[in-house]
Amino acid sequence: MSFFDKVKIKDVLATNVEDMSNVTVYGWTRTKRGSKNIAFLELNDGSCLKNLQIVILNPSNFPKLDKINTGTSLKVTGYIEQVEGREQSVEMKAESIEIIGDCPADYPLQKKEHSFDFLRENAHLRPRTDTFGVMNRFRSKMSYAVHQFFQERDFNYIQTPIITANDTEGAGEVFQVTNFDLADIPLDEAGQVDYTQDFFAEKTGLTVSGQLEAEILACGLGDVYTFGPTFRAENSNTSRHAAEFWMIEPEMAFCDLDDNMEVIEEFLKYLFKYALEECQEEMEFFNQQIAAEDKIATLKEIIATDFGKITYTEAIEILEKAEQDFEYPVKWGIDLKTEHERYLTEEYFEKPIMVTDYPFDIKAFYMRLNDDQKTVRAVDCLVPGVGEIVGGSQREERYDVLIDLMQQMDMDLDKYDWFLESREYGTVPHSGFGLGFERILMYISGMSNIRDVISFPRTPGNAKF
Repeated sequence: MSFFDKVKIKDVLATNVEDMSNVTVYGWTRTKRGSKNIAFLELNDGSCLKNLQIVILNPSNFPKLDKINTGTSLKVTGYIEQVEGREQSVEMKAESIEIIGDCPADYPLQKKEHSFDFLRENAHLRPRTDTFGVMNRFRSKMSYAVHQFFQERDFNYIQTPIITANDTEGAGEVFQVTNFDLADIPLDEAGQVDYTQDFFAEKTGLTVSGQLEAEILACGLGDVYTFGPTFRAENSNTSRHAAEFWMIEPEMAFCDLDDNMEVIEEFLKYLFKYALEECQEEMEFFNQQIAAEDKIATLKEIIATDFGKITYTEAIEILEKAEQDFEYPVKWGIDLKTEHERYLTEEYFEKPIMVTDYPFDIKAFYMRLNDDQKTVRAVDCLVPGVGEIVGGSQREERYDVLIDLMQQMDMDLDKYDWFLESREYGTVPHSGFGLGFERILMYISGMSNIRDVISFPRTPGNAKF
């Protein structure tokens, strides 16, 4: 039998098997119960949430049955029968059972409720639980949806460097990469670290974004997107931050801010619709077990709604007039906090909104300067429940203006000569945005901690597994 001919439990439960009289399944035992005359196993192979019930009619004919515990991996062959009046319409009558991997009785994941903290400490086992089986399958399906959206629209999937000499956001939160012997770091004549002797002959780190390289590729390929890991050395131990996460970053040539916002709205609605139509089992689970609200209804409402659009200045005026006791005072020039964003999208507009034209001083160097010389063509998309979920901008394509902006920020122009040359040779208006994949998974599922939507989270003080 070919590997691809193996029968999965989800297909058995859907009766999507040609020969129901001779079926072999593999999986892990979830529960075992029974008596002298009959025994039952619940088997799960990770293909779906539900287990396949294995019925053992004569337990005495299966001498190794006593060695089967929760967690034991099995190969079971038998025939499938239709059953009525039960949650599942089929079950398997076992004809042979082979133990693949023993599991002792002290297996940590017994049939009981486990806290998320406990499961994070046992991240190597938690994919076998209902919640994290569902989450990992959901993550896989939504990853496919990301690629499908862009591929259907003729974007090119590109891969940008993990190791880089630039800090796209300019925040300095970069994990350094070095091949130095840390006990004997070479110094130059000024007593500073001599990076010319390092592996890459300059100071390098793990990427915080693939955007700058995506801009270069967009200015030759047209429309591109990255979807890969990014890293932030931000010592923030909150439920929304991780040191390693995945970013979706499209970049589009001959594209202004209005075009960019159109893509953002269409992309979000596409992901929400995909989740509702292609991830029904997962969404029902999230609604019943995870989310504090009806996520299915929320997503349907957003899909049917036209996103609002306001400028940052208009947003500040609304917030200043709000009869709301904000923790952070409101005035023009501040970076909007989550409480401000949520008021705008939940209380004032009661729908997703795009906020544009932020002050130059609080945004990155690459954003296009407006004619007022104090705001830039940036956009943040705010959604009810979390506030900002997407950030993007029209990029500064004018060579002289970009140099001036970078000089104002005391940036090393020589280090970005390649980036500047993209504006010197055949420059074009272009735009893009970034969406943290884990953030969108949290929003759709209702999961409240980023550590629970990524299999092996990297957070301050934790790089286990």
